[in-house]
Amino acid sequence: MRHRSAWVTAAAVSSALAFAMMQQKGGYPAHWWTPISAESAPAWEILPQAAKPGEVILSKRNELGILSNFAATPFTFQGKRYACVEGFWQMMLYPEGPGDPRAKAPGIVWPHTREEVAGMTAFEAKDAGTAAEENMRKMGIDWASFDGKRFRYRSKKKGVHYRLIVQAMRAKLDQNPMVRQTLLSTGDLILLPDHVEEPDPPAEWLYFRIWMDIRTDLQRELTRSKAAVKRNH
Repeated sequence: MRHRSAWVTAAAVSSALAFAMMQQKGGYPAHWWTPISAESAPAWEILPQAAKPGEVILSKRNELGILSNFAATPFTFQGKRYACVEGFWQMMLYPEGPGDPRAKAPGIVWPHTREEVAGMTAFEAKDAGTAAEENMRKMGIDWASFDGKRFRYRSKKKGVHYRLIVQAMRAKLDQNPMVRQTLLSTGDLILLPDHVEEPDPPAEWLYFRIWMDIRTDLQRELTRSKAAVKRNH
């Protein structure tokens, strides 16, 4: 039994290495698919080796993690600075000022200010959002706000919140050259998240699909630019 277990493990490693070599031949870094022990991984994580041929996990364990909303990639959007997309996202759940009904709700305590959340990254920003959603549940509200305007949060349609997140992701890309470079380096691979998604989430939760849409736009722009250069020569 021990020999069989060792054989299965060796076969799995061999298969993973073969897959990595195949991907490297396609021009992609093999380490994007380097197997990680599930025993050392948190329960929420989807590991790099879960990708099928033609896919890649946007793992925070390598440079693809810069495409995560959690990544510290500062950007300015409509005149204000944000530490990352996650901070921008969760900031919208907080009161905009003392006149905001969320700030005046009896018995509700906000652990951070809106400005503080805008400066947060990664799990700190996520945790701030979790606290905000709990307050929203207590108040019985289903909206967030930006620039004084309310909109439905967790809408099943691509509404205001979706458009704001896409605009923020584009600002992140435009103002952080490494983000653009990394996204284009994924070529035509299908991008997948490194964490378990909730069932049937709103479109803005699917950041990996948004990146693929943005990548397509970038690739088209590059193709047009190359064609223009050829015409001029």
